[in-house]
Amino acid sequence: MKIELKEITIRELTDGYQDNDENGVVGYGGKLDIRPPYQREFIYKDKQREAVIDTVTKNFPLNVMYWAVREDGNFEVIDGQQRTISICQFADGDFATVVGNIPEYRGFSNLQANEQEQILNYKLMVYLCSGTDSQKLEWFKTINIAGEKLTEQELRNAVYSGSFVSSAKPIFSKRNCPAFGLASEHMNGSPERQDYLETVIKWISKGNIETYMLNHQHDPNANEIWLYFQSVISWTKATFPKYRKEMKGIEWGFLYNEFHRQSFDHKKLEEEISQLMQDEDVTKKKGIYEYVLTRKEKFLNIRAFTDNQKREAYERQKGICVKCGEHFELAEMEADHITPWHEGGKTSAENCQMLCKLDNRMKSGK
Repeated sequence: MKIELKEITIRELTDGYQDNDENGVVGYGGKLDIRPPYQREFIYKDKQREAVIDTVTKNFPLNVMYWAVREDGNFEVIDGQQRTISICQFADGDFATVVGNIPEYRGFSNLQANEQEQILNYKLMVYLCSGTDSQKLEWFKTINIAGEKLTEQELRNAVYSGSFVSSAKPIFSKRNCPAFGLASEHMNGSPERQDYLETVIKWISKGNIETYMLNHQHDPNANEIWLYFQSVISWTKATFPKYRKEMKGIEWGFLYNEFHRQSFDHKKLEEEISQLMQDEDVTKKKGIYEYVLTRKEKFLNIRAFTDNQKREAYERQKGICVKCGEHFELAEMEADHITPWHEGGKTSAENCQMLCKLDNRMKSGK
Protein backbone atom coordinates (compact mmCIF):
# COMPACT_ATOMS: atom_id res chain seq x y z
CA MET A 1 0.00 0.00 0.00
CA LYS A 2 1.43 3.37 -1.04
CA ILE A 3 0.19 6.47 0.77
CA GLU A 4 1.47 9.86 -0.37
CA LEU A 5 0.71 13.17 1.35
CA LYS A 6 0.14 15.95 -1.18
CA GLU A 7 -0.71 19.64 -0.91
CA ILE A 8 -3.46 20.68 -3.33
CA THR A 9 -4.68 24.27 -3.60
CA ILE A 10 -8.33 25.18 -3.83
CA ARG A 11 -7.51 26.71 -7.22
CA GLU A 12 -6.41 23.27 -8.43
CA LEU A 13 -9.32 21.50 -6.73
CA THR A 14 -12.02 23.71 -8.26
CA ASP A 15 -10.56 23.65 -11.76
CA GLY A 16 -13.13 21.92 -13.99
CA TYR A 17 -15.69 21.59 -11.19
CA GLN A 18 -19.04 20.24 -12.38
CA ASP A 19 -22.05 19.02 -10.42
CA ASN A 20 -24.06 16.76 -12.67
CA ASP A 21 -26.64 15.85 -10.02
CA GLU A 22 -27.23 12.09 -10.10
CA ASN A 23 -24.45 11.65 -12.65
CA GLY A 24 -21.84 12.70 -10.11
CA VAL A 25 -19.58 15.59 -9.13
CA VAL A 26 -16.08 16.10 -10.58
CA GLY A 27 -13.20 18.54 -10.06
CA TYR A 28 -9.39 18.85 -10.16
CA GLY A 29 -9.33 19.33 -13.90
CA GLY A 30 -11.84 16.54 -14.44
CA LYS A 31 -9.48 14.01 -12.85
CA LEU A 32 -11.24 13.76 -9.47
CA ASP A 33 -14.55 12.04 -8.79
CA ILE A 34 -15.74 14.09 -5.81
CA ARG A 35 -19.02 12.23 -5.62
CA PRO A 36 -19.18 9.27 -8.01
CA PRO A 37 -22.58 8.71 -9.56
CA TYR A 38 -23.10 5.42 -7.70
CA GLN A 39 -22.83 7.06 -4.26
CA ARG A 40 -25.77 8.57 -2.43
CA GLU A 41 -25.79 12.34 -1.96
CA PHE A 42 -24.67 13.76 1.37
CA ILE A 43 -25.86 17.31 1.95
CA TYR A 44 -24.22 19.58 4.50
CA LYS A 45 -26.49 21.98 6.32
CA ASP A 46 -25.84 25.68 5.76
CA LYS A 47 -24.00 26.10 9.06
CA GLN A 48 -21.70 23.20 8.20
CA ARG A 49 -20.89 24.61 4.76
CA GLU A 50 -20.27 28.04 6.23
CA ALA A 51 -17.99 26.55 8.89
CA VAL A 52 -15.82 25.01 6.17
CA ILE A 53 -15.43 28.35 4.38
CA ASP A 54 -14.80 30.13 7.69
CA THR A 55 -11.96 27.71 8.41
CA VAL A 56 -10.45 28.35 4.98
CA THR A 57 -10.70 32.15 5.14
CA LYS A 58 -9.04 32.16 8.56
CA ASN A 59 -6.23 29.96 7.23
CA PHE A 60 -6.99 27.35 9.85
CA PRO A 61 -6.21 23.75 8.84
CA LEU A 62 -9.00 21.53 7.60
CA ASN A 63 -8.85 17.84 8.46
CA VAL A 64 -6.79 15.78 6.05
CA MET A 65 -8.68 14.24 3.11
CA TYR A 66 -8.21 10.88 1.40
CA TRP A 67 -8.27 10.18 -2.32
CA ALA A 68 -8.00 6.79 -3.98
CA VAL A 69 -5.70 6.51 -6.99
CA ARG A 70 -7.40 4.60 -9.79
CA GLU A 71 -5.79 2.38 -12.38
CA ASP A 72 -6.21 5.09 -15.03
CA GLY A 73 -4.35 7.62 -12.88
CA ASN A 74 -7.46 9.58 -11.90
CA PHE A 75 -8.73 9.96 -8.34
CA GLU A 76 -11.80 9.43 -6.18
CA VAL A 77 -12.63 11.13 -2.87
CA ILE A 78 -12.93 8.55 -0.11
CA ASP A 79 -13.00 10.84 2.92
CA GLY A 80 -13.69 14.59 2.81
CA GLN A 81 -16.46 14.61 0.26
CA GLN A 82 -18.66 17.24 1.87
CA ARG A 83 -15.79 19.57 2.73
CA THR A 84 -14.70 19.33 -0.90
CA ILE A 85 -18.20 19.95 -2.26
CA SER A 86 -18.72 22.90 0.11
CA ILE A 87 -15.50 24.54 -1.09
CA CYS A 88 -16.35 23.98 -4.75
CA GLN A 89 -19.92 25.21 -4.34
CA PHE A 90 -18.76 28.43 -2.68
CA ALA A 91 -16.14 29.09 -5.35
CA ASP A 92 -18.78 28.40 -8.00
CA GLY A 93 -21.20 30.92 -6.48
CA ASP A 94 -23.79 28.46 -5.14
CA PHE A 95 -24.07 30.08 -1.69
CA ALA A 96 -22.90 33.07 0.32
CA THR A 97 -21.44 33.44 3.81
CA VAL A 98 -19.72 35.94 6.08
CA VAL A 99 -16.06 36.38 5.17
CA GLY A 100 -13.60 38.40 7.23
CA ASN A 101 -14.71 41.44 9.21
CA ILE A 102 -17.60 42.38 6.91
CA PRO A 103 -20.82 41.15 8.57
CA GLU A 104 -22.86 40.84 5.36
CA TYR A 105 -23.26 37.56 3.53
CA ARG A 106 -21.17 37.61 0.35
CA GLY A 107 -20.72 35.15 -2.47
CA PHE A 108 -17.31 34.39 -3.93
CA SER A 109 -17.78 36.82 -6.83
CA ASN A 110 -18.51 39.65 -4.35
CA LEU A 111 -15.24 39.21 -2.46
CA GLN A 112 -12.27 41.51 -2.88
CA ALA A 113 -9.56 40.23 -5.22
CA ASN A 114 -7.17 39.61 -2.32
CA GLU A 115 -9.86 37.64 -0.49
CA GLN A 116 -10.49 35.49 -3.53
CA GLU A 117 -6.77 34.86 -3.97
CA GLN A 118 -6.39 33.87 -0.32
CA ILE A 119 -9.11 31.23 -0.75
CA LEU A 120 -7.81 29.94 -4.08
CA ASN A 121 -4.26 29.65 -2.73
CA TYR A 122 -5.35 27.81 0.42
CA LYS A 123 -3.62 24.42 0.59
CA LEU A 124 -5.54 21.26 1.36
CA MET A 125 -3.72 18.25 2.79
CA VAL A 126 -4.63 15.12 0.84
CA TYR A 127 -3.47 11.53 1.23
CA LEU A 128 -3.26 9.75 -2.14
CA CYS A 129 -3.81 6.02 -1.56
CA SER A 130 -2.81 3.39 -4.09
CA GLY A 131 -2.25 -0.34 -3.83
CA THR A 132 -3.97 -3.66 -4.37
CA ASP A 133 -7.74 -3.83 -4.15
CA SER A 134 -7.64 -5.67 -0.82
CA GLN A 135 -5.16 -3.14 0.63
CA LYS A 136 -7.28 -0.19 -0.46
CA LEU A 137 -10.47 -1.75 0.88
CA GLU A 138 -8.87 -2.33 4.29
CA TRP A 139 -7.49 1.21 4.33
CA PHE A 140 -10.81 2.74 3.37
CA LYS A 141 -12.56 0.81 6.13
CA THR A 142 -9.99 2.15 8.60
CA ILE A 143 -10.46 5.81 7.67
CA ASN A 144 -14.25 5.54 7.29
CA ILE A 145 -14.78 6.64 10.87
CA ALA A 146 -16.11 10.19 10.87
CA GLY A 147 -18.89 12.27 9.36
CA GLU A 148 -21.24 10.60 6.90
CA LYS A 149 -19.85 7.10 6.68
CA LEU A 150 -19.78 5.18 3.43
CA THR A 151 -21.61 1.87 3.41
CA GLU A 152 -19.69 -1.36 2.88
CA GLN A 153 -20.90 -1.51 -0.71
CA GLU A 154 -19.92 2.11 -1.41
CA LEU A 155 -16.42 1.23 -0.24
CA ARG A 156 -16.37 -1.77 -2.54
CA ASN A 157 -17.60 0.38 -5.42
CA ALA A 158 -14.65 2.69 -4.85
CA VAL A 159 -12.12 -0.15 -4.77
CA TYR A 160 -13.52 -2.08 -7.73
CA SER A 161 -14.58 0.91 -9.83
CA GLY A 162 -14.76 0.19 -13.53
CA SER A 163 -17.13 -0.62 -16.35
CA PHE A 164 -19.05 -3.19 -14.27
CA VAL A 165 -19.99 -0.74 -11.51
CA SER A 166 -20.68 2.01 -14.05
CA SER A 167 -23.09 -0.28 -15.88
CA ALA A 168 -24.74 -1.60 -12.71
CA LYS A 169 -25.49 1.80 -11.15
CA PRO A 170 -28.37 2.86 -13.48
CA ILE A 171 -30.03 -0.51 -12.87
CA PHE A 172 -29.54 -0.98 -9.13
CA SER A 173 -28.32 2.27 -7.57
CA LYS A 174 -30.56 5.10 -8.70
CA ARG A 175 -33.79 6.47 -7.37
CA ASN A 176 -36.68 4.61 -9.08
CA CYS A 177 -34.22 2.37 -10.94
CA PRO A 178 -35.43 -0.75 -12.82
CA ALA A 179 -34.50 -3.05 -9.92
CA PHE A 180 -36.61 -0.96 -7.54
CA GLY A 181 -39.57 -1.00 -9.91
CA LEU A 182 -39.34 -4.75 -10.27
CA ALA A 183 -38.77 -5.83 -6.68
CA SER A 184 -39.36 -3.07 -4.12
CA GLU A 185 -41.99 -5.20 -2.36
CA HIS A 186 -39.48 -8.02 -1.91
CA MET A 187 -36.31 -6.07 -1.08
CA ASN A 188 -35.09 -4.29 2.03
CA GLY A 189 -33.12 -1.05 1.92
CA SER A 190 -32.84 1.53 -0.83
CA PRO A 191 -31.07 1.63 -4.18
CA GLU A 192 -29.27 4.91 -3.35
CA ARG A 193 -27.59 3.34 -0.32
CA GLN A 194 -26.38 0.49 -2.56
CA ASP A 195 -28.55 -2.09 -0.76
CA TYR A 196 -29.97 -3.52 -3.97
CA LEU A 197 -26.58 -3.83 -5.67
CA GLU A 198 -24.99 -5.39 -2.60
CA THR A 199 -27.83 -7.89 -2.25
CA VAL A 200 -27.85 -9.13 -5.83
CA ILE A 201 -24.06 -9.57 -5.86
CA LYS A 202 -24.27 -11.41 -2.53
CA TRP A 203 -26.87 -13.75 -3.99
CA ILE A 204 -25.17 -14.49 -7.29
CA SER A 205 -21.75 -14.93 -5.63
CA LYS A 206 -23.12 -17.04 -2.74
CA GLY A 207 -21.79 -14.46 -0.30
CA ASN A 208 -18.40 -13.80 -1.94
CA ILE A 209 -19.10 -10.19 -2.90
CA GLU A 210 -15.55 -8.90 -3.13
CA THR A 211 -14.31 -11.89 -5.14
CA TYR A 212 -17.16 -11.43 -7.60
CA MET A 213 -16.50 -7.70 -7.99
CA LEU A 214 -12.78 -8.31 -8.52
CA ASN A 215 -13.43 -10.95 -11.18
CA HIS A 216 -16.02 -8.82 -12.99
CA GLN A 217 -14.53 -5.36 -12.40
CA HIS A 218 -13.85 -4.77 -16.10
CA ASP A 219 -16.86 -6.55 -17.58
CA PRO A 220 -18.31 -4.34 -20.31
CA ASN A 221 -21.72 -4.40 -18.64
CA ALA A 222 -23.72 -5.74 -15.70
CA ASN A 223 -26.06 -7.89 -17.78
CA GLU A 224 -25.24 -11.05 -15.82
CA ILE A 225 -26.51 -9.73 -12.47
CA TRP A 226 -29.49 -7.96 -14.05
CA LEU A 227 -30.67 -11.12 -15.83
CA TYR A 228 -30.03 -13.13 -12.67
CA PHE A 229 -31.98 -10.65 -10.54
CA GLN A 230 -34.94 -10.77 -12.92
CA SER A 231 -34.89 -14.58 -12.77
CA VAL A 232 -34.86 -14.56 -8.96
CA ILE A 233 -37.81 -12.19 -8.69
CA SER A 234 -39.80 -13.95 -11.44
CA TRP A 235 -39.28 -17.32 -9.72
CA THR A 236 -40.30 -15.82 -6.37
CA LYS A 237 -43.51 -14.34 -7.75
CA ALA A 238 -44.39 -17.57 -9.59
CA THR A 239 -43.71 -19.78 -6.57
CA PHE A 240 -45.49 -17.50 -4.09
CA PRO A 241 -48.06 -15.56 -6.16
CA LYS A 242 -49.96 -14.25 -3.11
CA TYR A 243 -47.98 -11.37 -1.66
CA ARG A 244 -47.72 -10.77 2.10
CA LYS A 245 -45.71 -8.12 3.90
CA GLU A 246 -43.62 -10.90 5.48
CA MET A 247 -42.09 -11.56 2.05
CA LYS A 248 -40.13 -8.30 2.13
CA GLY A 249 -36.44 -8.76 2.87
CA ILE A 250 -36.22 -12.56 2.61
CA GLU A 251 -33.01 -13.86 1.05
CA TRP A 252 -34.81 -14.83 -2.14
CA GLY A 253 -31.63 -15.25 -4.15
CA PHE A 254 -30.28 -17.97 -1.87
CA LEU A 255 -33.62 -19.81 -2.04
CA TYR A 256 -33.61 -19.45 -5.83
CA ASN A 257 -30.07 -20.82 -6.05
CA GLU A 258 -31.10 -23.96 -4.14
CA PHE A 259 -34.63 -24.61 -5.32
CA HIS A 260 -35.33 -23.01 -8.71
CA ARG A 261 -34.82 -26.30 -10.57
CA GLN A 262 -37.43 -28.06 -8.43
CA SER A 263 -41.12 -28.10 -9.25
CA PHE A 264 -43.59 -26.84 -6.62
CA ASP A 265 -47.36 -26.78 -6.48
CA HIS A 266 -47.91 -23.14 -5.57
CA LYS A 267 -51.50 -23.83 -4.50
CA LYS A 268 -50.40 -26.41 -1.93
CA LEU A 269 -47.64 -24.10 -0.75
CA GLU A 270 -50.18 -21.32 -0.27
CA GLU A 271 -52.49 -23.61 1.74
CA GLU A 272 -49.62 -24.54 4.07
CA ILE A 273 -48.44 -20.94 4.36
CA SER A 274 -51.95 -19.81 5.27
CA GLN A 275 -52.20 -22.45 8.01
CA LEU A 276 -48.80 -21.55 9.42
CA MET A 277 -49.66 -17.86 9.46
CA GLN A 278 -52.54 -18.76 11.79
CA ASP A 279 -50.45 -21.05 14.01
CA GLU A 280 -49.82 -19.26 17.31
CA ASP A 281 -46.78 -21.48 17.98
CA VAL A 282 -45.01 -20.01 14.93
CA THR A 283 -43.46 -16.80 16.27
CA LYS A 284 -41.43 -15.88 13.19
CA LYS A 285 -43.92 -15.55 10.35
CA LYS A 286 -41.29 -14.34 7.86
CA GLY A 287 -39.53 -17.69 8.23
CA ILE A 288 -42.55 -19.59 6.90
CA TYR A 289 -41.41 -19.13 3.29
CA GLU A 290 -37.99 -20.62 3.99
CA TYR A 291 -39.57 -23.42 6.02
CA VAL A 292 -41.99 -24.62 3.33
CA LEU A 293 -39.03 -25.05 0.97
CA THR A 294 -36.33 -26.34 3.35
CA ARG A 295 -38.53 -28.04 6.01
CA LYS A 296 -36.17 -26.69 8.67
CA GLU A 297 -38.10 -25.68 11.78
CA LYS A 298 -35.36 -23.27 12.89
CA PHE A 299 -36.82 -20.68 10.50
CA LEU A 300 -40.13 -20.65 12.38
CA ASN A 301 -38.82 -20.00 15.89
CA ILE A 302 -41.45 -22.28 17.44
CA ARG A 303 -42.80 -20.87 20.67
CA ALA A 304 -40.98 -22.23 23.73
CA PHE A 305 -42.66 -23.74 26.79
CA THR A 306 -43.14 -21.31 29.67
CA ASP A 307 -41.43 -21.75 33.03
CA ASN A 308 -44.79 -22.68 34.57
CA GLN A 309 -45.36 -25.37 31.96
CA LYS A 310 -41.89 -26.78 32.56
CA ARG A 311 -42.46 -26.84 36.33
CA GLU A 312 -45.82 -28.55 35.90
CA ALA A 313 -44.32 -31.29 33.75
CA TYR A 314 -41.34 -31.69 36.09
CA GLU A 315 -43.58 -32.16 39.12
CA ARG A 316 -45.82 -34.55 37.19
CA GLN A 317 -42.77 -36.68 36.34
CA LYS A 318 -41.34 -36.28 39.86
CA GLY A 319 -38.06 -35.18 38.30
CA ILE A 320 -37.59 -38.40 36.33
CA CYS A 321 -36.34 -38.13 32.73
CA VAL A 322 -38.82 -40.06 30.56
CA LYS A 323 -35.97 -41.32 28.36
CA CYS A 324 -33.26 -42.58 30.70
CA GLY A 325 -35.34 -42.93 33.86
CA GLU A 326 -32.83 -41.06 36.01
CA HIS A 327 -33.68 -38.27 38.48
CA PHE A 328 -32.49 -34.73 37.78
CA GLU A 329 -32.95 -31.28 39.22
CA LEU A 330 -35.18 -28.96 37.18
CA ALA A 331 -32.19 -26.88 36.03
CA GLU A 332 -30.61 -30.04 34.61
CA MET A 333 -33.58 -30.76 32.33
CA GLU A 334 -35.13 -29.30 29.18
CA ALA A 335 -38.69 -29.17 27.88
CA ASP A 336 -39.71 -31.24 24.87
CA HIS A 337 -42.86 -31.69 22.81
CA ILE A 338 -44.44 -35.12 23.44
CA THR A 339 -46.08 -34.94 20.02
CA PRO A 340 -43.66 -33.06 17.76
CA TRP A 341 -44.83 -29.69 16.47
CA HIS A 342 -44.58 -30.83 12.83
CA GLU A 343 -46.96 -33.70 13.65
CA GLY A 344 -49.53 -31.31 15.08
CA GLY A 345 -48.31 -31.12 18.65
CA LYS A 346 -48.93 -27.82 20.40
CA THR A 347 -46.75 -25.90 22.82
CA SER A 348 -49.08 -26.59 25.75
CA ALA A 349 -48.74 -27.99 29.27
CA GLU A 350 -50.41 -31.25 28.22
CA ASN A 351 -47.85 -31.75 25.43
CA CYS A 352 -44.79 -30.95 27.56
CA GLN A 353 -42.34 -33.50 28.89
CA MET A 354 -39.01 -32.99 30.63
CA LEU A 355 -35.86 -34.73 29.43
CA CYS A 356 -32.37 -34.55 30.80
CA LYS A 357 -30.22 -32.29 28.67
CA LEU A 358 -28.25 -35.17 27.16
CA ASP A 359 -31.33 -37.09 26.03
CA ASN A 360 -33.09 -34.00 24.72
CA ARG A 361 -30.11 -32.96 22.65
CA MET A 362 -29.59 -36.47 21.32
CA LYS A 363 -33.25 -36.52 20.30
CA SER A 364 -32.93 -33.13 18.62
CA GLY A 365 -29.67 -34.03 16.92
CA LYS A 366 -27.87 -31.10 18.55
